[in-house]
Amino acid sequence: MSALPRDVRADEIGRGLPGFWRALPREGRFLLSTVALQHLGRGMTLPFTVIYLHEVRHLSLDTAGTVMAVLALVAAVMSGPMGSLTDAIGARWMLIIAGVAQSLGALVMAFATSAAVAFAAAALMGLSAGIGWAAGNTFISALVRGPLRQRYFGVNFALLNLGIGAGGLLAGMFVEVSRPVTFEAIYLVDAVLILIPGIWLLGPLRHVTARSAHPAEDAAPASYLTVLRLPGMRWILLIGLITSFVGYGQLEAGIPAFARGVSQVSTEAIGVAFAVNTAVIVLLQFWVLQRIEGHRRTRVGLVMLGIWLLAWLALGASGLLPGTLTAAVLVVAFLGLFGLGETLLQPTLPVMANDLAPDHLRGRVNAIQSAAFMSGGVIGPVVAGVLLERGLATLFLAAIVAGLLLVAWLMLRLEHLISPEVNGIAPTTERQPVSPSAAP
Repeated sequence: MSALPRDVRADEIGRGLPGFWRALPREGRFLLSTVALQHLGRGMTLPFTVIYLHEVRHLSLDTAGTVMAVLALVAAVMSGPMGSLTDAIGARWMLIIAGVAQSLGALVMAFATSAAVAFAAAALMGLSAGIGWAAGNTFISALVRGPLRQRYFGVNFALLNLGIGAGGLLAGMFVEVSRPVTFEAIYLVDAVLILIPGIWLLGPLRHVTARSAHPAEDAAPASYLTVLRLPGMRWILLIGLITSFVGYGQLEAGIPAFARGVSQVSTEAIGVAFAVNTAVIVLLQFWVLQRIEGHRRTRVGLVMLGIWLLAWLALGASGLLPGTLTAAVLVVAFLGLFGLGETLLQPTLPVMANDLAPDHLRGRVNAIQSAAFMSGGVIGPVVAGVLLERGLATLFLAAIVAGLLLVAWLMLRLEHLISPEVNGIAPTTERQPVSPSAAP
């Protein structure tokens, strides 16, 4: 059983994607090679689930929305115990379980002719989501460390968005509400594609269990209370929750609702805006990674917040010119700027949490961070719905801006609580473990 390579310094990685690819361990190359393909099916179903449940299966909009809420709720509730289980049995097996749960959920959703069946599908998908964040980030962190880890998280995010964006475009040209079989087909495709990583996990990567080693005798006990006591961890979780509320929590609710109800732009313009968002992430992520390397991650976070503030101001301005071409352009600009901010977020906050985590707590650290992000994703749509339904668009925007300013303050506080290594400005001296399995 061979060990993974030692830590790779930034000057050893080389420039561009070829240099990054050469610096990756063989296991990392396997894992990255199918990210876009495995998320293609998820991209096909993600934009159309509510449409499918309401217009094809004839469930009420309230019921369809509740189905999506159940998915998020199950994911948030299960992330805690699934993080503990990740530390106990290893991220590899948990990723396999997550893939099977997502595949079964998509299969059940394909034939969800009743609310009960739809809720069962959502529960399976929520279980998969509750496992996937913690196990996926833990597995990545078992493969790569140091500057390579930061680049890996960014490239992985870009490939994920490539798959989701391409899937959405393909499904948009294929599905028809008058033909239920077209919707059944995209869920069946998702059920198959999500299992692709299992080929690597059961084959070339079977020796990388990513299971936590026995902690040292003087190490703190493996518990979530210990996680919360890590320097800066509570601040990272609060940043994640509020960032999700003002960002990802608005993507499927607040942003489309504002664009349609306040800015009065067409659905075609909204579709173009989301396509631009994906294109920005895919095209600029690696360029951004090269320019933020060696800079304080907290300062990178502040730049991200500034870009998001500019984006939200553009969306607010679109509401002052409803139904015009200018409004449509501003909505597209909003999601383009939002995507640029995303390229700064993904290589910073998750990487800080993983650099802070001791090996025997890594699953729990990623799980509790996942729960924080998912909680923001649940709160965001609720707040947006309440305020925008009552015509309080200005108050909605004020809440978003207040959230951005609060995160900026938290970032500055976090900078004084974490080490320079965790903040990304000093080379780590930590070496790879002797065995990637880290089995007791």
